[in-house]
Amino acid sequence: MIMEAILDWGIRVVLWFQQASPALDIPFKALTLMGNEMFYLLFFPLFYWCVDRRVGARLIVLFLFSSFTNAVAKQWAGQPRPFECDPIVQRLWPAGGRGFPSGHTQSAVVIWGYLASQFRNRWFWAVAGSLILLIPLSRVYLGVHFPTDLLGGYLLGAALLVLYLRFQPAVEAWLAARNTGSQLAVALAFPSLILLLSPHIEAYQIKTAAALMGMGVGFVLERRWVRFDSGGSGWKRALRFLFGILIMFAFREGLGSFETGVDHESPFRFVRYLFLGLGGSFVAPWLFVSVGLAEKEEKAP
Repeated sequence: MIMEAILDWGIRVVLWFQQASPALDIPFKALTLMGNEMFYLLFFPLFYWCVDRRVGARLIVLFLFSSFTNAVAKQWAGQPRPFECDPIVQRLWPAGGRGFPSGHTQSAVVIWGYLASQFRNRWFWAVAGSLILLIPLSRVYLGVHFPTDLLGGYLLGAALLVLYLRFQPAVEAWLAARNTGSQLAVALAFPSLILLLSPHIEAYQIKTAAALMGMGVGFVLERRWVRFDSGGSGWKRALRFLFGILIMFAFREGLGSFETGVDHESPFRFVRYLFLGLGGSFVAPWLFVSVGLAEKEEKAP
């Protein structure tokens, strides 16, 4: 009865927000796009290749692990979405799976919270804070999340962010002291372990674990054989991004063709996102250096 009362209250909140529809549909849909896969496929490479390699790599690892934990938490909670509970709620955006905790909210906290911790600029903090508030609100407005889903995403995202900020430097220093073989072993073992420990392996866990594995292996290989510098002139950064995105989408769409019409597609999905991660973290930087779009760092940090 308590849960029913909470969900009923949540429905009323969603309906209150949706009184502004369709006037605010476009801005809220634009905000919710900032939590979709296509946005991440553009934003993370841009940051890693063209802004700050170190911060970008750390952010990608945090995001992928956070996404995996969110998928597992959704399985455990098994909570419905507002449009599934009341037909009056408008479903203004496609959404599948369970609702609690909100993945968009959790991702907004870890992404923009982490970047705010790295770039101590009050204007950036204002932008990051606004996105941490508005991206989750867009999910309520669009009828795909209850306010309690947002609360769960905020709490889980904040907990992961605090733990990452606390332990990431020590873990990174420990890994840096290991040889290449040991680093590769960790990059392969950690995603495999969290996937095996997942209560129910579904498509999203497969994608995130595979991408985490590909990225981890790629980061190790990049430091060992490439050591590209994400700085440089504006035109080189722009060309890096355009050239790299073509490579990423070639991996994504080319390997995706193998999933079409396949009954047991999980292995194909894993391979697809494994190579997508490897392509972004290692193949693209190697090509950038090879064609002169990026310089090599003189000394690996």
